[in-house]
Amino acid sequence: MRLVNRMKAMWGVTLLAAVAGCSGQKAAPAAPPPREVEVVTLAPREVRDTGEYLGSLLSRQYVSVLPQVAGYVRKIHVRPGEKVEAGAPLVEVDSREGSAALDSAQAQLSSTQVNLELARRTLERTEALYKEGLASAQELEQNRAQVEAAQAAARSSAAQVTQRQVQLQYHVVRAPFAGTVGDVLVRLGDYVGMTTPLTSVAQADVLEVSVSVPSPRARAMKPDTTLEILDSAGKVLLTSNVFYIAPQADPRTQLVEVKAAFRNTVGLRPSELVRARLVYSARDALQIPALAVVRQSGQPFAMVVQEKDGKTVVERRPITLGALGEMAYVVENGLRSGDQVAVSSLQSLRDGMAVKLKQANVPAPPDGNSPPRASGTSGGTLGGSR
Repeated sequence: MRLVNRMKAMWGVTLLAAVAGCSGQKAAPAAPPPREVEVVTLAPREVRDTGEYLGSLLSRQYVSVLPQVAGYVRKIHVRPGEKVEAGAPLVEVDSREGSAALDSAQAQLSSTQVNLELARRTLERTEALYKEGLASAQELEQNRAQVEAAQAAARSSAAQVTQRQVQLQYHVVRAPFAGTVGDVLVRLGDYVGMTTPLTSVAQADVLEVSVSVPSPRARAMKPDTTLEILDSAGKVLLTSNVFYIAPQADPRTQLVEVKAAFRNTVGLRPSELVRARLVYSARDALQIPALAVVRQSGQPFAMVVQEKDGKTVVERRPITLGALGEMAYVVENGLRSGDQVAVSSLQSLRDGMAVKLKQANVPAPPDGNSPPRASGTSGGTLGGSR
């Protein structure tokens, strides 16, 4: 019985094959599987309008040290690059002549004080004799005049001593404020005058950065505009706010000087050139990775992933792009928050094609100041700042 049933089944299969061969029809090929694509989910993030310039660092306290007396350099108390406190001795100029002049003034002061004391005693005796009628009024007036003259001479001598003492202090050139000593321009035995530069002292704890920006940009700036100091890799070292915008442009370059002050915590030096970035404005906006933009006849498109009739498909959607950041465009129109955009296999995708989502593998930006291109899985987000 089993053999009979098996024979019947084989005859049925043979009959179906014969009928299909007689009809001349071929079986339809199987549909290709959906293409796997990487996607990112768009979300509004901060977008900054910035400009990068070359800035020059200036010390808010810098002085070129000059002597106030002429003479030979007798001693140098500091070395180039040494940090000094306010009032610390820097260079000592030969003071022997000044010391001699001070000794002479002090001797003169002693002489006038002796003469003053003698004139006072003479006046006292004359007043006593005048009361007894043994001295005339003229003698009394003369003695009083002598006392006043001696007092004036004593005051003059005292002033001369004070002047010599002050001048003697000028022979030791001291630091006007705490800072770092520059190059020492003189040597022991050099003759210096009151116009001879000795060294310099710069205070580097607080620095200013000076940047020249185009006039159109300067017109839109505010005094509290953010300014960032960058390193060679573009990483933000210091952040401050603009406190000065020049009221007029340079007549030769038509650039406007802008300044910001900051506390130097990273070891920068005065007169150093640095990368400076001005943040003119900031707003929230959508961004799309540059590699996700498809252009046709100059019109940019994005391949947006959608659910349609129970299938996941891509739709080619025209978009309006704004400024280009380091890794992404600002989207002005055509996309909404939450849209998923394909970032891979763009040349193979067609409008309405079924796709399968997979994890995006687009590197994130090097720091938080540049827009990330993409990150995470198909449910990840894209944003950043420019």
